[in-house]
Amino acid sequence: MPPKVPTFADQLAAARFSAVHLEMRDSYSVAKEVEAFAAWRDGFRHDPDDRESWWRPWLALIEETVARGVEVRRVRIVSEPVSEYIRFEHSGTFTNIAAGEQIRWLPRRQASDIALPGNDFWLFDGELVRFNHFTGEGDSAGPSLSDDPAVARLCATAFEAAWDRAVPHEKYTV
Repeated sequence: MPPKVPTFADQLAAARFSAVHLEMRDSYSVAKEVEAFAAWRDGFRHDPDDRESWWRPWLALIEETVARGVEVRRVRIVSEPVSEYIRFEHSGTFTNIAAGEQIRWLPRRQASDIALPGNDFWLFDGELVRFNHFTGEGDSAGPSLSDDPAVARLCATAFEAAWDRAVPHEKYTV
């Protein structure tokens, strides 16, 4: 039996100085986003001035983490033209930024010469990797962990290379 993976909230709470996230899929079908994605397709958009309507526990967790001095950064590697799902993500990214997360977008063509791990991941303090696994349809297939220094180095190098090339959210249009 594989070891139990701590909750993401516990891992983020244990982070001392950094938590970086690399996303590489053009669509996700995670259950908790189904209703929000359908509403977005029907024309719903969050009102940036009505924070109470879009603030949620995930954002509070990020805000608390950043307030402790942990830098939280994310790069999304995307195909262009972007998928409908990426347009959905892009439209709601202002909420992550309001919580203190830094987000950049990297067109996939500009990532061709970056050695990337096979799965999306979070890297905590440059030491612990939480891989996010997905099915072919984009449903969550659960996380796994690695504290192998070589794996952490691969993920750190991939993330920083992508970060350096990526476009800050406020300058990336879909």
